[in-house]
Amino acid sequence: MSSIPNFQEKLAKYADVIIRIGLNVQPGQRVLIGTPTISQVGAPIYQAPLVRECVRAAYQAGAVFVDVLWDDPEVRLARFKYAPRDSFELHNDWLATALMEYANRADAILTISAVDPDMMKGHDPELISKVQKAALQTRKAYSDKVAKGDMNWCVVTAPVPGWSDKLFPDVEPGRREDAFWETLFALCRIDQPDPIAAWQAHVKNLLARAAYLNGKQYAMLHYQAPGTDLRVGLPQGQVWQGAQMMARNGIRFTANIPTEEVFSMPHKDKIDGTVTATKPLNYGGALIEDFSLHFENGRVVNSTAKTGNELLTGILNTDEGARSLGEVALVPHSSPISKTGRLFYSILVDENASNHLALGRAYRFSIEGGEDMSEEQFAAEGGNTSLIHIDFMIGSDKMDVDGITTDGRVEPVLRNGEWAFEV
Repeated sequence: MSSIPNFQEKLAKYADVIIRIGLNVQPGQRVLIGTPTISQVGAPIYQAPLVRECVRAAYQAGAVFVDVLWDDPEVRLARFKYAPRDSFELHNDWLATALMEYANRADAILTISAVDPDMMKGHDPELISKVQKAALQTRKAYSDKVAKGDMNWCVVTAPVPGWSDKLFPDVEPGRREDAFWETLFALCRIDQPDPIAAWQAHVKNLLARAAYLNGKQYAMLHYQAPGTDLRVGLPQGQVWQGAQMMARNGIRFTANIPTEEVFSMPHKDKIDGTVTATKPLNYGGALIEDFSLHFENGRVVNSTAKTGNELLTGILNTDEGARSLGEVALVPHSSPISKTGRLFYSILVDENASNHLALGRAYRFSIEGGEDMSEEQFAAEGGNTSLIHIDFMIGSDKMDVDGITTDGRVEPVLRNGEWAFEV
């Protein structure tokens, strides 16, 4: 049991924010809780109390049916310990079928992303890559629907064993999970008098940032920082998003909680230079650290990593689109997550402390009319297609970002990691 005062009340408020601000569940909708991530196949069994609160909140919001997929990391770990080494390309089909059943109805989809960053430490990175690729191939049709924004979806997080220890080694062992919860509640504005109102104000601010960038329609972003000198071309008709998006089912939703970013898509063929990651990347329960990528004409032609280099190479070799980018995202260095001074070892959280890019698939809603384009049209406009979409963090208080207009003018977007324009 948590020793946090009024913990159950705060957990219920967190669930209310997830359902009302994140998913924005509408009367009559079905809800699926526990969709897979690259590291999980469902909601972590350790977070059954949060899942139950989300089920409660969803029904109170008018949901007609709520279903849950569960994940036990020990079951997945047993495969790497005991399964035949030639069996790691096998994957079930029923999960993809279940996901498509919900996606085809444009139901609300909730993912609880939470994994021990060291869970796969010491296991063969080639086997990890095989498992991830098999899962991604099986779920491609579902991922395509997410990329098109067919339904209202949201990704959130919560403490799980191992992760709390990794994140709070400076806290006595019996208090580490509570320390995680207290930090998460603060980052998700649950500790404020009216969390829903606080989120509505935050969403309004991020939408104003996105509107400014949409008005500019820069032809390129130029990133400069120690170890980074990267030019990222942007397509005509780029759409910058911030906090809240409109799904094709007509429901506005907030895809990530917490969130501090505004983002769009790059032109897949117009990326040149070198970028150095400023935070480790947790991929499938294994870490890639101190890595950099060099791009020419939109593709990674060279990569290095101090830790996890073989895993990074496996990611880049997933398919043709894995060596280009599908997302550019801007986050001020002074974001609440950055201010904690902690590395969370989670893409969901860490990406909201830092400017970031994503290898792989671009979201169709990041360009005007992208949802209705054919694969060929999307590619011609600069959209990248891949099985993967993997964010990695590149920002710091030493990063400057310039927007370059179609007529060649250079305008400041970020200076020393902070916004260089007012809204």
